[in-house]
Amino acid sequence: MYAVFKRELFSFLSSMVAYITIGVFLLVSGLLLWFFPDTSLLDYGYADLAGFFSLVPYLFMFLIPAITMRSFAEERREGTYELLITRPITVWQIVIAKYLSSLLLVLFSLIPTIIYYYSISKLGFPEGNIDTGAVIGSYIGLFLLGAAFTSIGLFASALTKNQVIAFVICAALCAFAFLGFDYSSQLISLQNIEGLISGLGINQHYNSISRGVLDTRDLIYFITFSVLFLLFTKLVIGGKR
Repeated sequence: MYAVFKRELFSFLSSMVAYITIGVFLLVSGLLLWFFPDTSLLDYGYADLAGFFSLVPYLFMFLIPAITMRSFAEERREGTYELLITRPITVWQIVIAKYLSSLLLVLFSLIPTIIYYYSISKLGFPEGNIDTGAVIGSYIGLFLLGAAFTSIGLFASALTKNQVIAFVICAALCAFAFLGFDYSSQLISLQNIEGLISGLGINQHYNSISRGVLDTRDLIYFITFSVLFLLFTKLVIGGKR
């Protein structure tokens, strides 16, 4: 399992795709947070990173599909998939190894953004006037959101050997999981069960954690969501095997 994890991680880091993908994510988030007037933290007037944490989920809808689209699709396209599944490890171990390597890359993408917290803390009046607890909770929420999106990305990559198709499927599923249930709950015919429908979506649980409140129900939701899509991936890979 470790060999698959290491191979997956270093194969991605040895290509320019990794640095371009992460670089574009950091560049776009930096431009949105510091330069564009409609989303600039400098124009917000408060020492708060709420704008950043509300923007990143939408950037994740492009970053994570770019990271995960090659996981199984490239293996099948290059013909190395048959070699992988004949190794003396289970399908579940292969899925977990690829999942952890992709999730580690998502974590690598988030680490440089800590400089935003440091910058806002220094710019605050008085210096350090920022809700650190809320920031920590929001980062935990982002990590859990990344874990959920990564499980979707692995499932999408297992469905096809075309990386572009895997990217599109993942982006569409992530967008629906994050926003689709909220929009569905607003339909007139579903108003009586609006809370139930919106509770199935990621957005409500992500916003709850972003407020700095670590509710066990939200943690269980994200863990269950990720495990469910990893199970779907295992079923797809097991069937192809």
